[in-house]
Amino acid sequence: MQKSISGIRAKMLTRLALVGCAVAVALCGCGRKSASITLAGSTAFQPFAEKLAEQYMAAHPEVGVTVQGGGSAVGIQSALSGAAQIGMADLLELPPEAQGLTSVIVARDGIALVVHPANPVTNLALAQAREIFAGTLSNWKDAGGADQPITVVSREAGSGTRSSFEKLIGVSKLSPDAIVQDSSGTIRETVINDQRAIGYLSHGLVNDKIKMLKVDDQECSTDKVIAGKYPLVRPIFLLTKGAPEGLAQAFIAYILSAEGQQCIHKNGLIPAK
Repeated sequence: MQKSISGIRAKMLTRLALVGCAVAVALCGCGRKSASITLAGSTAFQPFAEKLAEQYMAAHPEVGVTVQGGGSAVGIQSALSGAAQIGMADLLELPPEAQGLTSVIVARDGIALVVHPANPVTNLALAQAREIFAGTLSNWKDAGGADQPITVVSREAGSGTRSSFEKLIGVSKLSPDAIVQDSSGTIRETVINDQRAIGYLSHGLVNDKIKMLKVDDQECSTDKVIAGKYPLVRPIFLLTKGAPEGLAQAFIAYILSAEGQQCIHKNGLIPAK
Protein backbone atom coordinates (compact mmCIF):
# COMPACT_ATOMS: atom_id res chain seq x y z
CA MET A 1 0.00 0.00 0.00
CA GLN A 2 1.31 3.45 -0.86
CA LYS A 3 2.04 5.57 2.18
CA SER A 4 0.46 8.99 2.57
CA ILE A 5 2.50 12.08 3.29
CA SER A 6 1.26 12.17 6.85
CA GLY A 7 2.10 8.49 7.28
CA ILE A 8 5.75 9.08 6.52
CA ARG A 9 6.17 12.15 8.71
CA ALA A 10 8.67 10.51 11.04
CA LYS A 11 10.71 9.22 8.14
CA MET A 12 10.78 12.62 6.52
CA LEU A 13 11.86 14.35 9.72
CA THR A 14 14.78 11.95 10.00
CA ARG A 15 15.57 12.53 6.37
CA LEU A 16 15.47 16.30 6.87
CA ALA A 17 18.24 16.00 9.44
CA LEU A 18 20.34 14.07 6.92
CA VAL A 19 19.52 16.52 4.17
CA GLY A 20 20.69 19.37 6.35
CA CYS A 21 24.07 17.64 6.69
CA ALA A 22 24.56 16.01 3.32
CA VAL A 23 22.24 17.36 0.64
CA ALA A 24 22.01 21.06 1.52
CA VAL A 25 23.31 23.37 -1.14
CA ALA A 26 24.78 26.32 0.74
CA LEU A 27 24.67 29.37 -1.47
CA CYS A 28 25.84 31.86 1.14
CA GLY A 29 29.36 32.24 -0.23
CA CYS A 30 32.44 33.02 1.78
CA GLY A 31 31.66 36.60 2.74
CA ARG A 32 30.22 37.60 6.06
CA LYS A 33 26.43 37.87 5.99
CA SER A 34 24.31 39.97 8.29
CA ALA A 35 21.12 38.01 7.55
CA SER A 36 20.34 34.52 6.33
CA ILE A 37 17.41 32.35 5.34
CA THR A 38 16.88 28.67 4.58
CA LEU A 39 14.51 27.03 2.09
CA ALA A 40 13.89 23.28 2.14
CA GLY A 41 11.71 20.77 0.31
CA SER A 42 10.87 20.07 -3.32
CA THR A 43 13.81 18.61 -5.21
CA ALA A 44 12.06 19.49 -8.48
CA PHE A 45 11.98 23.19 -7.56
CA GLN A 46 15.36 23.13 -5.79
CA PRO A 47 17.54 24.01 -8.84
CA PHE A 48 15.23 26.89 -9.71
CA ALA A 49 15.29 28.15 -6.12
CA GLU A 50 19.09 28.00 -6.24
CA LYS A 51 19.17 30.21 -9.34
CA LEU A 52 16.75 32.65 -7.73
CA ALA A 53 18.89 32.69 -4.58
CA GLU A 54 22.03 33.41 -6.60
CA GLN A 55 20.35 36.36 -8.31
CA TYR A 56 18.95 37.68 -5.04
CA MET A 57 22.31 37.49 -3.26
CA ALA A 58 24.07 39.20 -6.17
CA ALA A 59 21.80 42.20 -5.54
CA HIS A 60 21.91 41.80 -1.73
CA PRO A 61 25.46 40.68 -0.81
CA GLU A 62 24.70 41.06 2.90
CA VAL A 63 22.14 38.24 2.71
CA GLY A 64 22.83 34.48 2.71
CA VAL A 65 20.31 32.07 1.20
CA THR A 66 20.62 28.31 1.69
CA VAL A 67 18.53 25.92 -0.41
CA GLN A 68 18.01 22.29 0.67
CA GLY A 69 16.12 19.45 -1.01
CA GLY A 70 14.51 16.41 0.57
CA GLY A 71 11.07 16.41 -1.09
CA SER A 72 7.76 18.19 -0.54
CA ALA A 73 6.99 16.33 2.69
CA VAL A 74 10.27 17.63 4.09
CA GLY A 75 9.31 21.12 2.91
CA ILE A 76 6.04 20.97 4.82
CA GLN A 77 7.60 19.55 7.98
CA SER A 78 10.54 21.97 7.92
CA ALA A 79 8.17 24.95 7.68
CA LEU A 80 6.02 23.57 10.51
CA SER A 81 8.99 22.86 12.77
CA GLY A 82 10.90 26.03 11.97
CA ALA A 83 13.88 24.10 10.60
CA ALA A 84 13.51 26.28 7.50
CA GLN A 85 11.93 29.69 7.16
CA ILE A 86 10.39 28.68 3.81
CA GLY A 87 9.20 25.23 2.75
CA MET A 88 8.94 24.26 -0.91
CA ALA A 89 6.21 21.88 -2.13
CA ASP A 90 5.30 20.84 -5.66
CA LEU A 91 1.98 19.18 -4.83
CA LEU A 92 -1.21 19.28 -6.85
CA GLU A 93 -2.95 20.16 -3.58
CA LEU A 94 -1.63 20.64 -0.07
CA PRO A 95 -2.33 17.88 2.52
CA PRO A 96 -4.22 18.51 5.78
CA GLU A 97 -1.06 18.96 7.83
CA ALA A 98 -0.08 21.93 5.66
CA GLN A 99 -3.36 23.77 6.10
CA GLY A 100 -2.02 25.73 9.06
CA LEU A 101 0.80 27.14 6.94
CA THR A 102 0.65 30.25 4.79
CA SER A 103 1.07 29.24 1.17
CA VAL A 104 1.73 31.13 -2.04
CA ILE A 105 1.98 29.75 -5.58
CA VAL A 106 5.18 31.06 -7.18
CA ALA A 107 5.19 28.98 -10.38
CA ARG A 108 3.43 26.24 -12.31
CA ASP A 109 5.14 23.22 -13.74
CA GLY A 110 4.40 20.76 -16.49
CA ILE A 111 5.29 17.18 -15.56
CA ALA A 112 6.90 15.59 -18.62
CA LEU A 113 6.84 11.90 -19.48
CA VAL A 114 10.40 11.04 -20.54
CA VAL A 115 11.97 8.11 -22.36
CA HIS A 116 15.32 7.23 -23.94
CA PRO A 117 15.88 8.98 -27.31
CA ALA A 118 16.13 5.57 -29.03
CA ASN A 119 12.54 4.74 -28.07
CA PRO A 120 10.35 5.18 -31.21
CA VAL A 121 7.23 6.08 -29.19
CA THR A 122 6.41 9.80 -29.40
CA ASN A 123 2.93 10.03 -27.87
CA LEU A 124 0.89 8.29 -25.18
CA ALA A 125 -2.78 8.62 -24.41
CA LEU A 126 -3.39 9.53 -20.79
CA ALA A 127 -5.05 6.15 -20.32
CA GLN A 128 -1.92 4.40 -21.64
CA ALA A 129 0.28 6.33 -19.21
CA ARG A 130 -2.03 5.29 -16.38
CA GLU A 131 -1.80 1.62 -17.38
CA ILE A 132 1.99 1.77 -17.73
CA PHE A 133 2.57 3.23 -14.27
CA ALA A 134 -0.01 0.91 -12.72
CA GLY A 135 1.78 -2.05 -14.31
CA THR A 136 -1.12 -3.32 -16.44
CA LEU A 137 0.55 -2.26 -19.70
CA SER A 138 4.04 -3.72 -19.50
CA ASN A 139 5.39 -4.06 -23.06
CA TRP A 140 6.25 -1.21 -25.40
CA LYS A 141 4.72 -3.03 -28.38
CA ASP A 142 1.29 -2.39 -26.84
CA ALA A 143 2.00 1.35 -26.93
CA GLY A 144 3.37 1.52 -30.47
CA GLY A 145 6.97 0.68 -29.66
CA ALA A 146 9.35 -2.28 -29.86
CA ASP A 147 8.61 -5.70 -28.39
CA GLN A 148 10.40 -5.23 -25.08
CA PRO A 149 9.35 -4.83 -21.45
CA ILE A 150 8.75 -1.36 -20.03
CA THR A 151 10.94 -0.21 -17.13
CA VAL A 152 8.79 2.07 -14.97
CA VAL A 153 10.76 4.66 -13.01
CA SER A 154 9.06 6.70 -10.29
CA ARG A 155 9.79 8.99 -7.37
CA GLU A 156 9.54 7.78 -3.78
CA ALA A 157 6.48 8.02 -1.52
CA GLY A 158 6.34 11.53 -0.07
CA SER A 159 7.57 13.16 -3.28
CA GLY A 160 5.34 16.03 -4.38
CA THR A 161 6.07 15.25 -8.02
CA ARG A 162 4.94 11.65 -7.55
CA SER A 163 1.81 12.62 -5.63
CA SER A 164 0.82 15.17 -8.28
CA PHE A 165 1.65 12.85 -11.17
CA GLU A 166 -0.34 9.91 -9.81
CA LYS A 167 -3.38 12.10 -9.16
CA LEU A 168 -3.19 13.68 -12.60
CA ILE A 169 -3.02 10.37 -14.48
CA GLY A 170 -5.34 8.52 -12.09
CA VAL A 171 -2.98 5.89 -10.65
CA SER A 172 -4.08 4.63 -7.24
CA LYS A 173 -1.29 2.07 -6.85
CA LEU A 174 2.12 2.16 -8.50
CA SER A 175 3.39 -0.89 -10.38
CA PRO A 176 5.13 -3.23 -7.89
CA ASP A 177 7.95 -3.62 -10.43
CA ALA A 178 8.69 0.11 -10.60
CA ILE A 179 12.19 1.38 -9.89
CA VAL A 180 11.84 4.03 -7.19
CA GLN A 181 14.31 6.92 -7.14
CA ASP A 182 14.72 9.64 -4.53
CA SER A 183 15.25 12.65 -6.80
CA SER A 184 14.42 14.01 -10.22
CA GLY A 185 18.09 13.82 -11.14
CA THR A 186 18.30 10.07 -10.51
CA ILE A 187 15.13 9.49 -12.54
CA ARG A 188 16.74 11.37 -15.42
CA GLU A 189 19.95 9.34 -15.17
CA THR A 190 18.02 6.05 -15.06
CA VAL A 191 16.15 6.93 -18.25
CA ILE A 192 19.36 8.06 -19.96
CA ASN A 193 20.89 4.65 -19.27
CA ASP A 194 17.91 2.38 -20.07
CA GLN A 195 16.31 2.31 -23.52
CA ARG A 196 13.23 0.57 -22.07
CA ALA A 197 12.63 3.10 -19.30
CA ILE A 198 9.90 5.67 -18.81
CA GLY A 199 9.83 8.24 -16.03
CA TYR A 200 8.51 11.70 -15.28
CA LEU A 201 10.23 15.00 -14.59
CA SER A 202 9.61 18.67 -14.16
CA HIS A 203 9.55 20.21 -17.63
CA GLY A 204 12.41 22.50 -16.62
CA LEU A 205 14.70 19.55 -15.79
CA VAL A 206 14.48 17.80 -19.17
CA ASN A 207 17.70 17.89 -21.19
CA ASP A 208 18.76 16.73 -24.67
CA LYS A 209 19.83 13.30 -23.40
CA ILE A 210 16.21 12.20 -22.92
CA LYS A 211 13.05 12.55 -24.97
CA MET A 212 9.75 14.04 -23.87
CA LEU A 213 6.58 12.28 -24.96
CA LYS A 214 3.40 14.03 -25.98
CA VAL A 215 0.36 13.21 -23.83
CA ASP A 216 -2.94 13.01 -25.73
CA ASP A 217 -1.07 14.59 -28.67
CA GLN A 218 -0.09 17.64 -26.61
CA GLU A 219 3.51 18.69 -26.02
CA CYS A 220 4.76 19.53 -22.54
CA SER A 221 5.68 23.09 -23.49
CA THR A 222 5.22 26.51 -21.94
CA ASP A 223 2.70 27.50 -24.61
CA LYS A 224 0.61 24.35 -24.17
CA VAL A 225 0.62 24.66 -20.37
CA ILE A 226 -0.42 28.32 -20.48
CA ALA A 227 -3.14 27.48 -23.01
CA GLY A 228 -4.46 24.75 -20.70
CA LYS A 229 -3.95 22.04 -23.33
CA TYR A 230 -1.23 19.94 -21.69
CA PRO A 231 -2.90 17.80 -18.99
CA LEU A 232 -0.08 17.18 -16.47
CA VAL A 233 0.42 20.49 -14.64
CA ARG A 234 0.88 21.24 -10.93
CA PRO A 235 1.58 24.36 -8.85
CA ILE A 236 4.76 25.16 -6.92
CA PHE A 237 4.06 26.36 -3.38
CA LEU A 238 6.25 28.25 -0.94
CA LEU A 239 5.15 27.74 2.66
CA THR A 240 5.74 29.71 5.85
CA LYS A 241 4.60 29.30 9.43
CA GLY A 242 2.30 32.28 9.74
CA ALA A 243 2.46 35.26 7.41
CA PRO A 244 5.96 35.67 5.97
CA GLU A 245 8.01 38.36 7.67
CA GLY A 246 11.38 39.99 7.27
CA LEU A 247 13.77 38.25 4.89
CA ALA A 248 11.28 35.47 4.12
CA GLN A 249 8.76 38.06 2.98
CA ALA A 250 11.40 39.94 0.98
CA PHE A 251 12.65 36.80 -0.80
CA ILE A 252 9.15 35.58 -1.68
CA ALA A 253 8.33 39.07 -2.97
CA TYR A 254 11.45 38.90 -5.13
CA ILE A 255 10.41 35.54 -6.60
CA LEU A 256 7.01 37.00 -7.46
CA SER A 257 8.55 40.16 -8.94
CA ALA A 258 9.00 40.64 -12.68
CA GLU A 259 12.70 39.73 -12.38
CA GLY A 260 12.03 36.59 -10.34
CA GLN A 261 9.24 35.40 -12.62
CA GLN A 262 11.44 36.03 -15.65
CA CYS A 263 14.12 33.81 -14.09
CA ILE A 264 11.51 31.08 -13.52
CA HIS A 265 10.30 31.35 -17.12
CA LYS A 266 13.83 31.43 -18.56
CA ASN A 267 14.75 28.21 -16.76
CA GLY A 268 11.75 26.19 -17.88
CA LEU A 269 8.93 26.72 -15.38
CA ILE A 270 5.69 28.60 -15.94
CA PRO A 271 5.29 31.96 -14.16
CA ALA A 272 2.64 32.06 -11.44
CA LYS A 273 0.65 34.83 -13.08
